[in-house]
Amino acid sequence: MFESAAAVAEVAREFARDTEAARALAPPVLAAAKDAGLLRSGLPVELGGTLATPEAILRSAETVARGDASAGWCVSIAATSSLLAAYLPPEGAQEVFGPPDVVAAGVWAPRGKARAVDGGGIVVFGRWAFCSGIPHADWLFAGCVLDGVGPRVAAIPKAELEVLDTWRTGGLRGTGSHDCVAREVFVPEHRVLSVLDGPRDDSPLYRFPVFGFFALSIAVAALGNARGAVDDLTALAVDKRSTGSSRTLAERAQTQAEVARAEASLRAARLLVFDAVDRAWQEAQGTDPVSESARTGLRLAATHATRTSAEVVTSMYDLGAGAAIYEDSPLQRRFRDAHTATAHFQVNPASYELAGRLLLGLPTRTEQL
Repeated sequence: MFESAAAVAEVAREFARDTEAARALAPPVLAAAKDAGLLRSGLPVELGGTLATPEAILRSAETVARGDASAGWCVSIAATSSLLAAYLPPEGAQEVFGPPDVVAAGVWAPRGKARAVDGGGIVVFGRWAFCSGIPHADWLFAGCVLDGVGPRVAAIPKAELEVLDTWRTGGLRGTGSHDCVAREVFVPEHRVLSVLDGPRDDSPLYRFPVFGFFALSIAVAALGNARGAVDDLTALAVDKRSTGSSRTLAERAQTQAEVARAEASLRAARLLVFDAVDRAWQEAQGTDPVSESARTGLRLAATHATRTSAEVVTSMYDLGAGAAIYEDSPLQRRFRDAHTATAHFQVNPASYELAGRLLLGLPTRTEQL
């Protein structure tokens, strides 16, 4: 997967400005990601999946984000959404993911409402914000509250939704994370699932904590973007000279120290992520549920990595100075993308509170840990 992801990253880098301008993945980027299988990497074997490890899926998204954060983000979201095939009844999984090019987006938070209907199935209505990847998706996994039952996720064809042109943001523009609206959409029972009830497939990939996976899918996009910012600054520093200076940016002591600090911070945050992934993965291959401690480690690593990545990108942007303020500067895009990522609810400052309560031994609801 890594070689394929590296090739996709190069395409993503080449077309990053087109992706941002269109507020959707540029066609060559989408085609490359589909051809590499990165948008369906979480599928069960019977649907063409390879049961890749969480590390492989996450590292692939990180690699693509090094080329362009929006592309890496879309790979992360699509891969995470494909995991839900293991939660659907077999008939529903086949209907959604049976066609080989189908891609799903997902907003699992129960922002919609649903009611059961006679004869089976539910009717869903509501509005979901932040539907990342919806421009190229065929289905949306939409969270809702089913009357008298509780949270459920419904797989809805995009053709049965209204996609609103709402994604006009400072960063991550290429993710096309528009709002979607369902108006009394019927969803048969075989396309309704409960994330909290767990998957029907007991393979280790699906025993891995899915909420932790979701948070990490944000984190690896941020890590890849930060690595790309270091790349961009390094390329700029070789030739850039301040007015009146004979030294290049690379030859200045401040630059050398800042790049070294950024490198140390980025490596440490990344190691924390993949150490947490490895621990949870080892536990997922056993017979017991993944421990609360390991699940806490995933969430803590995800938030720390995303916020550290933003700090790294900011330091590279500052070093770029006047060259970084123009719209055609990749460092400016990296900066905007990094700080947009930190707003995601899975990795915002409040997300530290969950890990902190557990570390302090306080009573805490952990069903979405």
